[in-house]
Amino acid sequence: MAMVNHKTVIKLENVWKIYKMGEVEVVALCGLSLEIKESEFIVIMGPSGSGKSTAVNMVGCLDIPTKGRILLEGQDISHMEESELAQIRGRKIGFIFQTFNLIPSLTALQNVMLPMVFQDIEKSEREKIASNLLRRVELGDRMRHRPNELSGGQQQRVAIARSLSNNPDIILADEPTGNLDTKTGKVVMDFLHSLQEKEKKTVIVVTHDPTLAKYADKVAYLHDGKIIKLTKR
Repeated sequence: MAMVNHKTVIKLENVWKIYKMGEVEVVALCGLSLEIKESEFIVIMGPSGSGKSTAVNMVGCLDIPTKGRILLEGQDISHMEESELAQIRGRKIGFIFQTFNLIPSLTALQNVMLPMVFQDIEKSEREKIASNLLRRVELGDRMRHRPNELSGGQQQRVAIARSLSNNPDIILADEPTGNLDTKTGKVVMDFLHSLQEKEKKTVIVVTHDPTLAKYADKVAYLHDGKIIKLTKR
């Protein structure tokens, strides 16, 4: 059977990120290079202080590098303005965070609808898409509940539904199981894996938890702001 050559969706080329704190320079990333392909499940792993959070910011177009290049589907985004980056993020990348980042005053349905507002999708369509997504994560009976009325696992599933609201090609999950018990964490990871397997989404998980490596096609081990090992399944 012929090999399928998946195109590169995100490429980091010798990326450095240096923060200035008064007279002191803090090097968060030093020469990070990484290639992420379409429909790949990649885990970026490292201990606290290894540069994971900064790597998330770079991969997710949340920040630009001090040096080096970031290519998203071949487009150099390294020097874009924040307004341009925000538009790209909204269309192409769905974010899932450890702390869920749900808006407390909004219902589950309203939280999932929110990203679609910035893509100018009509309200009736937003509600239809959000309802369907919440049913997919088995929260059809919790749509009108606010975050404080939901368990941690339910909040994370709302966050997953929200990440899918604009049907992005790339899902970026930052410590998605960090605030969950083992059983609930497995449910979340199995769902992310199904997005890759069934819908061909590119899934990027950033974590310190080595047990999540089993889900990955590729694991990048991060230490002191650079990749020290890359393993493929």
